[in-house]
Amino acid sequence: MSSVRRVVLGIDPGLANTGWGIVSQQGMRLSCLAYGCVSTSKDMELAQRLKKIHDQMSAVITRFEPECVGIETVWFGENVTAGIGTSQARGAALVACAAGSLPVGEFTPRQIKLAVVGTGSAEKEQVQYMVKQLLSLDAVPHPDHAADALAAAICYTTHEGVL
Repeated sequence: MSSVRRVVLGIDPGLANTGWGIVSQQGMRLSCLAYGCVSTSKDMELAQRLKKIHDQMSAVITRFEPECVGIETVWFGENVTAGIGTSQARGAALVACAAGSLPVGEFTPRQIKLAVVGTGSAEKEQVQYMVKQLLSLDAVPHPDHAADALAAAICYTTHEGVL
């Protein structure tokens, strides 16, 4: 197995909850270093919500020093208003990544599900189960936004190859 180690940040953007996960990759071996969620209240002003996402994502980047980022793209579906908020949160997180000069891989929800479960139409519970299995965790990561962020990091490793 390769002795080269890469640390990958995964981000599941959302205005109310932006999940993040840190995955270490050494060859084909993946392990979870940390995960969490930046939560903002709907009672906060929009600018303050976005600042909190940016600042806390910057702190995660400073603490764990990832080499790269996998982030989920926005799927608008039927709720365009929620999609706009998610897009703004995604932008705040991306600015933190840009400030850290991190290369970013952008993946659709379907691509992430395909990378983690093997089918792009997987259910949320299947993704969570496979994240637990692939990272040898004792339990499914909570909140689910953190599990989705870890899935985005795993997706990055499948698209960028084995070290």
